Amino acid sequence: MSGSARAGAAVAGGVGLTALYTLLISGADGITKMFAASYSAPQLFAVSGGIVALLSLLANRAGGNARGMRTRCPGAMALRTGATVAGAVAFFHAFRLLPFAEVFLFIAMIPLMTALLSGPFLGEQVRPQAWGALILGIVGIMCLLPGGIGTVGAGHLVALAAVLLGTVSMMASRHIGKRDDNLLAQVFYPNLGLMVVMAAALPFVWAPMGLADLGWAAIYACVLFFARWVLVGAFRALPAYVVTPLMNLQFLWMVVIGALVFGEAPGPGVYLGAGIVIGAGAWLIYDQAAPAIALRRAARGHAAIPAE
Repeated sequence: MSGSARAGAAVAGGVGLTALYTLLISGADGITKMFAASYSAPQLFAVSGGIVALLSLLANRAGGNARGMRTRCPGAMALRTGATVAGAVAFFHAFRLLPFAEVFLFIAMIPLMTALLSGPFLGEQVRPQAWGALILGIVGIMCLLPGGIGTVGAGHLVALAAVLLGTVSMMASRHIGKRDDNLLAQVFYPNLGLMVVMAAALPFVWAPMGLADLGWAAIYACVLFFARWVLVGAFRALPAYVVTPLMNLQFLWMVVIGALVFGEAPGPGVYLGAGIVIGAGAWLIYDQAAPAIALRRAARGHAAIPAE
């Protein structure tokens, strides 16, 4: 196989893995919404958190990682764990209170918020385009409120809280990732935290669950864990600035799942808002990637000039 054919196969594989990731993560969100209709958050997360933590330990052993689950950033890991636990509960209730596809607009705001806040909190350079992308994202969210601020409901406020907590978790993850290459630890500790906290709350909110629902909780955990592994493979095959915009395929899956499973039909404001938020994210990613792309093109052009 020629070099160009191998490169084409790698790109196709990366695109396929990204599409699979968006389908898996949307399916996991669909299970969350299904549970939210009948149960409290601890009944899903106590089971799923324990399963994902166990799968992380098994994957760590299979990979022969001698460090185990030790981390060089215990403080940041504790912050990530706390924000992940609180954010998971907030998104759980957002799925209960809002139509399925609407929640996507809030999920898509997390990378925009992270890009903006990475300056003051992580010391990263923040270009003016980050502000523009965030403003566009807010405009997209406002498309859900054609009647103005007065139509803000509890679901919107809970989803906004989930965005803020998700942003904290993502910034903590970036902080850890720059200092520690033990990636499985970032999966293990937040899910261990979910299991412990939700198990402590479980006696106060427990409702009888059938075997089918316990099975769905186990499927949710396995799908979530597998989705994260698939995403790692996608990032290995394609640059981040290519993978991240493709992840917005999640909106299409959420529309389909919302229609087929929950009987929801998003209004025009949802499609308009999603288009604006997706466009803002793509603009921000392109702005971050453009300098590197230009340098590579210049290097290829320089290499193509024959020496005299």
